[in-house]
Amino acid sequence: MPQQRVLIIDDEPDIRELLEITLLRMGLDTITAGTVQDALLNIQEFKPDLCLTDMKLPDGSGFDIVRYIQRECPHVPVAVITAFGSMEAAVEALKAGAYDFVSKPVDLTKLRDLVQTALKLSKRTDITQDKSKKIEDKNPILGESVSIANLKAIIAKLARSQAPVFVHGESGSGKELVAHQIHNQSPRASAPFVPVNCGAIPENLMESEFFGHKKGSFTGAIEDKIGLFQAAHHGTLFLDEVADLPLGMQVKLLRAIQEKAVKPVGALEEVAVDVRFLSATHKDLEAEVENGRFRQDLYYRLNVIKLDVPPLRDRDTDVLLLADYFLKVISSRWQLPNLVLADETKQVLAQYRFPGNVRELENILERASTLCDNNMIQTKDLQLPEASPIVKTAEVMQAKLSLPDWENAMPSALTSAHNLQSNEKTLILQALDRTRWNRTAAAKLLGMTFRQLRYRIKKYGLDQTL
Repeated sequence: MPQQRVLIIDDEPDIRELLEITLLRMGLDTITAGTVQDALLNIQEFKPDLCLTDMKLPDGSGFDIVRYIQRECPHVPVAVITAFGSMEAAVEALKAGAYDFVSKPVDLTKLRDLVQTALKLSKRTDITQDKSKKIEDKNPILGESVSIANLKAIIAKLARSQAPVFVHGESGSGKELVAHQIHNQSPRASAPFVPVNCGAIPENLMESEFFGHKKGSFTGAIEDKIGLFQAAHHGTLFLDEVADLPLGMQVKLLRAIQEKAVKPVGALEEVAVDVRFLSATHKDLEAEVENGRFRQDLYYRLNVIKLDVPPLRDRDTDVLLLADYFLKVISSRWQLPNLVLADETKQVLAQYRFPGNVRELENILERASTLCDNNMIQTKDLQLPEASPIVKTAEVMQAKLSLPDWENAMPSALTSAHNLQSNEKTLILQALDRTRWNRTAAAKLLGMTFRQLRYRIKKYGLDQTL
């Protein structure tokens, strides 16, 4: 097998020589360049497996290299070398598509680890693409909607990076599944994916759970135990509901991320760990920072790249596809004949708003499978809540207000919850105008609670019209 080749780009000859000697001792072939122009020519001619580039170059910057590689040869990882303390530049490079970064003065041990991991990605992309597909298929993200297609494309891009990713989405939308896919498509796929629910660990046990402990370090520590960081070594640590971490633990977590090392409870020395961090929460993390419940420095470390997972109501074309999948799973799990949905049931599911997202859909079908007759799920078997406030709003308004300009809008609006939502803002404004912005009276007129109306006024920014 030919030697893997690394392109080193730096305008300082001493730095180029140091990096070249280090990589040659690792058994790698090297090429060097001192300018953006020479680097681009070398990429075209020699087709390196990895690029290391300084950020400041005589005729441009490392961003030029990152963008070119993303456009012309996205399978090639590129790591940037930044001046000490230039975290903003490093973050911008990661967002642009860089694989990782190293700071000057270069720590050669960390550099070697970075190069080894990055070359796994390059090799895996070129040689083991079929294997990657099999790994990906173990935890597929089902869906054919535009939002899911975009999500899958972003996941594929993020899988090639080492950047920490903050996965944001509503409860039940599939944040852990998304994180697992980023891991499965990354060069770390053969190493552990370790998920942890930060809100489920008692505060007095957190340090031991995350960092491990030595025998006898506290009452009940009858043997050495490795923590979650060490369990995820060379793999991925997924911090779910990270906003639930107490402030004291946030400080210790930040240090472990910065130093890439942990100190088990009762130990005298730190243990180096190589872990990629993915995190998630259904809470508004920025609001948590503003309210002093989440450290801003940790927020910036974890939220290098933010990935939004779409709610199921924005994936309406996927609902029946997911329902079919879950019914097959349920049938197999309980050894039942094939379960099917009645035509009316399909229409109801397609129009339902799913506040609990994909998890709620699965639970609804699980329950319906035990209630249905002859393996045919009818609408009544779903036991859905009463019509959503959106539907109630339109129906009550039509009956009570009977405003002429709604006559044409209402028949089409009532055909689906999606269309109804698009008219909701107008309907609420009409009710507020009718009651001279007496919110209590407007809520009664609309057939909803005062709290529901207040939420919608805030949701649509109607306070700004006052």
